[in-house]
Amino acid sequence: MKVTRVATQEQVEAGRQWFVVDADGATVGHLATKVAQILRGKHKPIFTPNLDTGDFVVIINAEKVQLSGNKEDQKEYFHHTGYPGGGRHVGFRTMIEKHPERVMEHAIRGMLPKNRLGAKMFKKLKVYAGGNHPHQAQNPEVLKIK
Repeated sequence: MKVTRVATQEQVEAGRQWFVVDADGATVGHLATKVAQILRGKHKPIFTPNLDTGDFVVIINAEKVQLSGNKEDQKEYFHHTGYPGGGRHVGFRTMIEKHPERVMEHAIRGMLPKNRLGAKMFKKLKVYAGGNHPHQAQNPEVLKIK
């Protein structure tokens, strides 16, 4: 009879790492899928679906991401203000100029679970538009994503 082992919270916390990903020239979707897997912890042998086993991820140079095909002209981000007729559409080019970190945050959030556990995982994501970040004290490991 096989025994299934479930990771404890102490094991998960002891094994947490920090990763830095340079988004310069990367495609938004490809980068988002890899980062979402790391935030969930699916790259670890102790992955447990009902626990937050993932690692911290710092994304730098978020303003230099790219989209494939004609999506730079066609992609729109939608949000609603809460008022009647308050739907707002913002194009990709406008979003990348005004709030470049939101592009990656939006793509990654959509790939995480839609519950409290997903919100907890999303808090481990840090996105910065430029090449500098304030997380040097955590000794983040550079992660190459093609």
